[in-house]
Amino acid sequence: MGIYREQILPRVIDKALGNEGIAKYRREVAADLTGEVVEIGFGSGLNMPEYPPEVTKVYAVEPAAVGMKLAAERVARSPIEVEYVGLDGRALPLPDDSCDGALSTFTLCTIPDEAAALAELVRVVRPGGRIHLLEHGLARDEKTHAWQRRLNPIQRRVGDGCHLDRDHTALVEAAGLEIEDAREWYAKGPKPMSAFYLLRTRVPV
Repeated sequence: MGIYREQILPRVIDKALGNEGIAKYRREVAADLTGEVVEIGFGSGLNMPEYPPEVTKVYAVEPAAVGMKLAAERVARSPIEVEYVGLDGRALPLPDDSCDGALSTFTLCTIPDEAAALAELVRVVRPGGRIHLLEHGLARDEKTHAWQRRLNPIQRRVGDGCHLDRDHTALVEAAGLEIEDAREWYAKGPKPMSAFYLLRTRVPV
């Protein structure tokens, strides 16, 4: 799985999630972020063109060297400073309350312990700061959820640990975040893989 994880999967994700249909959701979830933002699962930098001009710096967390290589051109074209700061969203090498916001897109499905990753974001984002998430996850209709349960073992293997049916809204609430806006819908594609969540939250003051 080493070559697949490091060399092939980042390229597959770059192509699969690098289309305009997904870009419009990236723009929506990045809106209203300001200042210095930590982005977990930075990948190939697909969010860089979608950040608003109020964002001045991105602390990028990304474990795949190929992802960083694929991101280089997008980073170079952006006026926003990017600093790579770590490999694991569950252990961010950033001080408490050091960021104005955080962004995660299609990342929390794969992190082994989503609750730990959310706790880290709450730790490093200042009180009142924004944490915005765009993820795929639990389908609310039982027929689709049943398919998610059946497909999860295959998805976890093919997607390097990706889970189809995590309830991101419940996990965000358990993390103590204040939800300002929450939307769930089926995007284009097979329903078990396209139950999307867009969550705009704040760290309590």
